[in-house]
Amino acid sequence: METFNRIISEIDGFVWGVPLLILIIACGMVLSCRTGFVQLRKLGKALVYMVKDEENGSGEVSSFGALCTALSATVGTGNIVGVATAIAAGGAGALFWMEIAAFLGMSTKYAEGLLAIKYRTKAADGSILGGPFYYIENGLGKKFKWLAKLFALFGLLAGLLGIGTITQINGITSAANNFFDPDAVHTVRILGQNVTWTTIISGLLITICVALIIIGGIQRIANVSEIVVPVMIVLYVGSCLFIILGHITEIPAAIATVMESAFGLRPLAGGIAGSAVVMLSMKNGVSRGIFSNEAGLGSAPIAAAAAKTKEPVRQGLVTMTGTFIDTILVCTMTGLAIVMAGSYEKDLEGVQITTDAFCYGLPFPERISSFLLMLCLAVFAFTTILGWNYYSERCLSYLVGKSDPKITVIYRWIYVAAVFIGPYLTVEAVWNIADIFNGLMALPNVIALIGLSGVVSKETKDYLERLKSGKIK
Repeated sequence: METFNRIISEIDGFVWGVPLLILIIACGMVLSCRTGFVQLRKLGKALVYMVKDEENGSGEVSSFGALCTALSATVGTGNIVGVATAIAAGGAGALFWMEIAAFLGMSTKYAEGLLAIKYRTKAADGSILGGPFYYIENGLGKKFKWLAKLFALFGLLAGLLGIGTITQINGITSAANNFFDPDAVHTVRILGQNVTWTTIISGLLITICVALIIIGGIQRIANVSEIVVPVMIVLYVGSCLFIILGHITEIPAAIATVMESAFGLRPLAGGIAGSAVVMLSMKNGVSRGIFSNEAGLGSAPIAAAAAKTKEPVRQGLVTMTGTFIDTILVCTMTGLAIVMAGSYEKDLEGVQITTDAFCYGLPFPERISSFLLMLCLAVFAFTTILGWNYYSERCLSYLVGKSDPKITVIYRWIYVAAVFIGPYLTVEAVWNIADIFNGLMALPNVIALIGLSGVVSKETKDYLERLKSGKIK
């Protein structure tokens, strides 16, 4: 297993090297400039559109339902465990680079939502088909269909073996273990390793619940997400706010720590300092930020394409709010809580880091604080599993050239099986595998976004002019 982890770690380092980091950041900068920094100018309107559906729009679900489906896939272990692992590996400065990636990522997410609506198509059965594969093929042209196929393949693997299943169920069972059996007293031997009964039971329960819901498809997933996601975000953000405001005098020192680490002024454990710290902080901040908000990954436009709307720009603005909520709000609060508590400097990993911060900051007994975090993580990760099932199914349909009910049912059971085995892999391997597929998935999508940035700019100008002249209510 150590050899496997080392190989996966080396591949992860190669995929998330300097070229990909530069490409993703450059994409966000290009789109920000070509849209006149729409993420700043129109954030207020985007938040209004988020909760106000468009009249007479065509699609399968409401804009809010599409957003919640996307949020259900993004607000998950990335916000709770991903932030913790990023700061633990890259220092407090990883939080700064996560914010930079999110700010630029808002324009990227805006472009993804816009292009998803502009280039979506309708299948023979009346269902809406859209996402990067369609704006690559229909926007860049048929000669780039190979790039669309590549995206679909990596998206399928990301959903099945990375961000969609294994990382989420692993996060849930880790949190359950941390609460019910932190000392691993009740174990059983499986495949040469000791596994707690908590892992087995919680993993089995989640697997059954996933199987019961994903059979219903996008509409059932959207219905569950519209109810669960907003409630849990409010509960989690409220808890983080309680921690931060309860230790408000520590905020300046925490921010100073983040900034010093981000620019190599504060060495990491082991004496790593200078440019090496900056590179490590940047790599972990950007990669975990993308894992969390999925800006540039190409997943959110698959859900956005199903929205009931006629205006690509309008849905782009709604889609953009996902990154604002996910990273600017939720991840920032998680990161600040962890830095203020100093939890990332302790001999902890994964969810244990965030749990330590909650126990430090909340005025409750440790058992209650741990339970609250476990509940938030379980629900967030569960809805992420649901959202990514829809994404990966769309990738599969594009790869095989049609939406075949028999193939879909078989794939859903394979997806359920991946959820089932997820708890039995190591935390390090799980996150490295997810990072690899995220990077490979982002590459063709980011290339397409840069290539179609002119279309995004033109659509944006046209919509805002019509809005200003009163042609749009």
